[in-house]
Amino acid sequence: MRSDSRSSRIQVLVAEQAARRGARVGVVDVCTAAAAALPVGGAGLSAMSKSAASHPLCSTDDVSEQLEELQLTLGEGPCVDAFTQGSAVLTPDLLATQVQHRWSVFADAALEAGARAVFAFPLQMGAISPGVLDLYSQAPGQLDAEELADALAFADTATLVLLDSRIDGEEDLAGGRSTDRRFEDLGAYRAEIDQATGMLTAQLGVCAEEAFVRLRAHAYARGRRLAAVAADVVARRLTFSPRADTDQADDEA
Repeated sequence: MRSDSRSSRIQVLVAEQAARRGARVGVVDVCTAAAAALPVGGAGLSAMSKSAASHPLCSTDDVSEQLEELQLTLGEGPCVDAFTQGSAVLTPDLLATQVQHRWSVFADAALEAGARAVFAFPLQMGAISPGVLDLYSQAPGQLDAEELADALAFADTATLVLLDSRIDGEEDLAGGRSTDRRFEDLGAYRAEIDQATGMLTAQLGVCAEEAFVRLRAHAYARGRRLAAVAADVVARRLTFSPRADTDQADDEA
C-alpha cells in the first residue's frame, strides 16, 4: 500500500467524484478522479483474468475507450503486459523505436486514436490481480515521482473498489451501514479482505486466487457485500469447508 496520507487524499478525490454523481463509489469515479488529478488526457480500466475473458469496465473519453478495446482485442500493449508482469508499464512515447518493435500493431493504432504516451498499472491485492488501470496522454513525457506515486495510489483504490463492488445492486448489508455513507475506509477493507483470503487458503488448502473466488461466490450467493463476508471470516463467525455447499456461519448453524 501507498502512504496513509497519500491514500487518504486519493480516496477523498474519488469519494468527491462519486458524490457529484450521487452514487456509491465505483471504478468510474477512480478513472474520472485520476484523469482530473494527473497530467493525462484520460483514463480507462479493464477487468482482466487468466481464466476468463477480459473486458473494459470504464473509460473517461473516446480515446481511452479505444485504447482499452484495442489492447484487449489485439492482445498486446501496456495494459496486457502490466497484467502479465504484475508491475507498472510506463510508455512515455509510442513513437519510440523499441515501443514500435514491442507492440507494432497496438502502437500505430493507439497513435491514430490520439494517444502518444500510455501508463498502465495492474490492480493487485496479494496474488489477486482483477484488472489494469490505464492512463494516456496526447503528448510524450514521463510522470514525475509524485505523479507516479499518485497513479499507483489510484490503482490501489481501484483494486479495492472493484473487489468490493456491489453484487447485482443489493442493499448495503455490511454491519447495517447506511448507503448514504458512500465511501468507507478502503484501506481497512483491503487489509480485511486480504486477511480473510489468507485464512481461507489454510481452511480450504487452496491458492489465494481460488480462496478469493470462494469468498466472492459466497457473497454473491447470499446477496452480501464482499467486505461484510470477509469481516465474518476474520472474526471466525464464518468458516469454509472444502465442499462448496457446506460453508456455515455461526448464526446459520
